[in-house]
This record gives sequence, structure tokens and C-alpha cells, in this order.
Amino acid sequence: MSVNLELAELIDSKFREFNEGTIVNGTIIDIRPQVILVDIGYKSEGAIPVSEFEDEEIEVGDGVEVLLVKLENDEGMVVLSKEKAAHKQNWEKIVGVYNDGGLVKGKVKAVVKGGLMVNVGVEAFLPGSQVDIIPPKDLTEYVGKIFEFKIVKVNDERKNIVLSRREVIEAERAELRQQFLQTVKIGDKVEGLVKNITDFGAFVDLQGMDGLLHITDMSWGRINHPSEMLHIGQSLEVQILDVDREKERVSLGLKQMSDNPWEDIEAKFPIGQQVRGRVTKLLPYGAFIEIERGVEGLVHVSELSWVKRITRPSDVLELDQEIEAVVLGISIEEQKISLGVRQLEVNPWDEIEARYPVGTNIKGAVRNLTTYGAFVGLEEGIDGMIHVSDLSWTRKINHPSEVLKKGDEVEAVVLTIDKENQRVSLGIKQAENDPWSDIDNKFKVGDLVKGQVAKIASFGAFVNLQDDIDGLIHISQLSEDHVERVKDVLKVGDDVEARVIKVDKVERRIGLSVKAVSYSEDQLQKESQSFETLKPSSDLVGLEQAFNLASGTSEEWSPSED
Repeated sequence: MSVNLELAELIDSKFREFNEGTIVNGTIIDIRPQVILVDIGYKSEGAIPVSEFEDEEIEVGDGVEVLLVKLENDEGMVVLSKEKAAHKQNWEKIVGVYNDGGLVKGKVKAVVKGGLMVNVGVEAFLPGSQVDIIPPKDLTEYVGKIFEFKIVKVNDERKNIVLSRREVIEAERAELRQQFLQTVKIGDKVEGLVKNITDFGAFVDLQGMDGLLHITDMSWGRINHPSEMLHIGQSLEVQILDVDREKERVSLGLKQMSDNPWEDIEAKFPIGQQVRGRVTKLLPYGAFIEIERGVEGLVHVSELSWVKRITRPSDVLELDQEIEAVVLGISIEEQKISLGVRQLEVNPWDEIEARYPVGTNIKGAVRNLTTYGAFVGLEEGIDGMIHVSDLSWTRKINHPSEVLKKGDEVEAVVLTIDKENQRVSLGIKQAENDPWSDIDNKFKVGDLVKGQVAKIASFGAFVNLQDDIDGLIHISQLSEDHVERVKDVLKVGDDVEARVIKVDKVERRIGLSVKAVSYSEDQLQKESQSFETLKPSSDLVGLEQAFNLASGTSEEWSPSED
């Protein structure tokens, strides 16, 4: 080194100012296993750990920028740091980028609580909500990758930096969205990714533009929820149905990518044609059958069987079951097809009159009892109904359970057939002769008869006579003495002997008298005449009406109903 150069350096070092906290230029003068010695022109050199030169190739004589941490430590050496110099330079650079609103590149180092730690020259924090437009479920997939970020917050005192990758993506998408809106037109076919799924449709990402694919534009057929056809992240080609550039909205269609199967539906599936399809849904009111891709028909529960009482379609059908049906009706406007399964078989009600002519005697088991009658099985799914009034000629029956129970085999006569309403009326009493038709030959006024007490009422007692005919002993005919209560004299099951004092064929009633058993003809005639003067509204009532009263019901019932 020349004398002049040495003199210049001596003068420079003599007059140069060394301030702690500033960045200075230094020269590597020695490379040791643990430290690197650097000369900054001060009276002593500084030692920097080798770790601060990691991944760098260095040689003695190389220049290096370092931070002057301390002019002199306890050992009289200068304290220097290459990393702190870089950090100071990078921090100043970051602050400059932040002030200019620019972007910075960085490498994701690790997952930390609430987000990611990123190296952008200095350590910075990226919140999980700012990683992407849709917050990712797994942040580890970003570790080790390099991205561009926007600096959203800088705290100079705490040396904290907050980044956002989401704002960078949104800015890019906004630019792409404007380009898309300026060039796209109705009818265009575009590629997109399913971004989100809702009850009413799906949002599809179209190069930065979100388009709405409504559920009604997904399929020509019926779907209950978009998730039946789509999943998030799915790639699909769709058609532009509408573009609102002012509101930045785009409507999309998926079903429009294929031909509308409903256009010539009447030609493909004419009414009356037999079709085959798959059960896609079972509801309380019917079953949906897919007869062609995108075309479903409904089999109403009433169209499943002519005779079986099917409460729910699921009782006889299963999902994905292949069945045959008949086309009953088509509505192109509503895109509905009505199907029937029972039409594949002959309606047994069409020939019901031939199988069960009016007047025919039938045998069958009692299937059910109601307050108004009994249902008797004629064949599978077809019952005949015996009205309570057609159970007996002679007895007033209030409920069919008085004479019948489920499972009883009965003989009856077909009375009427109503094909339209699918009803067959039967009668048990019509299978026998009406005992009242020749009542005059069986009972005459003055006859002495025997019977058993069947019912007790406040006004008298009913006695069962021959041929299951009942007679009434009015309370006034029980004894010559005054009777306060009938049950004081008679009880159900008692055998009694009485004399007939009244036979009314029209009203179907027979009046009996116990006290007249020993009467002479003259006395009997007088008693009969006095019995005739009793009014039905007071002391004497019709037989059937009396039965109602004895049964505790006020129901009015006249023999004409028999």
C-alpha cells in the first residue's frame, strides 16, 4: 500500500464519525469456525457469528454491510450484526412499500396461532382470514410457498407487520371481472368452479366473476337440493343466461347445455302408453318415477291399486325400484306427467255386477265394525257393508257389535251396487223371511204367551217371544197393584207368562200384560181398549223407540227405515 493511500485512510478513520445504530461498510479480515472478523475502520474489529452468514459464500477481503450495535463491549471490541443491518434495511424498505401502497413478496415460514408467519425480509403476520377469499381449512398447505402480499398494517414502535393475500386476490379478481363483463354475452359457454352451494342454487367462479346457477336451471328433471348434483370445487361448463353489467351479476344455466326433454314429450310418451322407470322419491301423497333422464312422472297413492287401501307409497314401493306404469296425463307448461300403476290390471269393479248380482246370497268374514254397520269381505280389497238397520227384522240394534264380531262368518244378500263410488250394500235380515209378514198367524189379542225378559226400561220390560220377536209389558200391565219400579218386579232373564193385548203390524209392536193372564174375555177386551187409548208420546211408545229409550239413547228411529 502506498504512503499516500495509508495516509488518506488514516485521516478518514480519524475524522469519520461512528454512531451506534447506524449501518456501516466493513471488510472481512478473518473467517474462523465460530465467528467472522470484520473491520469497519475503527480502532478495533468486530466479531459476527457464522450463523448470520448462513447459505452465503464468503472470502477474506469481501465487503459487507453491518449494523454498529455498540462501539465497545466489555472486551473492548466493536459489536456488529449483519442480520440486524439487513433487518433495518428491509424494515425501511417495507415501510416505503406500505406508504406507496405497493405489494411485497414473501415466503410462508410457519403456522402460528390465528394465521401464518411470513418472511418478507422481516417477519410479518398473515391472519387466517386474509389467506384467501375463502378461509382455508388447512393452513399447513401454504408453508414453504412464496406469494405476493399487501401490507395492511405497520407498527414502527413494536416492529409489527400485518399482511393480506386476500386483498391481492380480490384486486386481481376485480380486474378480471371487469374484463369478463366487457366481453361476455348471453348464450356464451364458459368454464367455472363451484365456489359455494346454497338451498336455492350454487355460485360459480368464472375467472374472478361469481355467477349464480339457480336450482331451477340445473336440471330438466326435479332435484330437491343443489348438493344432489354439485359439490364445492367441481369444474363444470355452463351457459350465460343473463348479464347485468351495472349490478355485476351473471345468471348461469346447466340444463341448457343439453336438449330439453319436455319439448316433444307428448310424442315420446302418449297418454295410455306403458312406461318403465325408477322410483326416485317417496312422499305421503305419491311416488316420483324417472322414466327418462330429466323426466319424472308422479304416481299418486290412489293410482297404486284398484282395491288395496294403501296409506303410503312406501308401504308397497322402495327407492331405486324399477316399476312399470301407464301414462295418464301430461302438462307441458308445468312439466308434469301423471302415471298410474293400477291401470296395468283390470279394474275388479268393472265386472262387480256380474260377479255379485243384486239378490245374490254371499258368505264372508266380518272384517271391521263401525257405529253404522259391519264390513264383510267379498274378495281381496272389496268389502260389502251391512247397515245396522239390515241386521235384524225384529230387533232394534244400536251397534253391530251386539250381534257380530270381527272374524264371524255371515250369510247375507246383495242389496245394491254403486260402481262409481265402489260400494256394495248387503243385508243379513233379507236372507230370511220377515216374521212380521205373517204376524197375524203367530200372535192374536188374547193369546197366552211365554218368554224371557230381554231388557228393562223405566216404562216397562221387553220380553223375547218366539221367532226372536219382542213384546213390551208396560209398567201399568205388570200388576193390579201400583208398581213404582219395573226392576222391583222383573229382572233380565226372568221367565214370564203374559197375555197379548195389542198387535200393531204397521208399527211392529206387540203389547203384553201380566195382570191380564187370568182375565175373562170381557175384562181382556176392556183392558185392550184402555191400552189403545194410551198415547205413544206419554204412556206407550213404539217398540223400536222404546228400545232406544231402554238403551239410553234419544235417537229417533221409525220402522220405515227397516
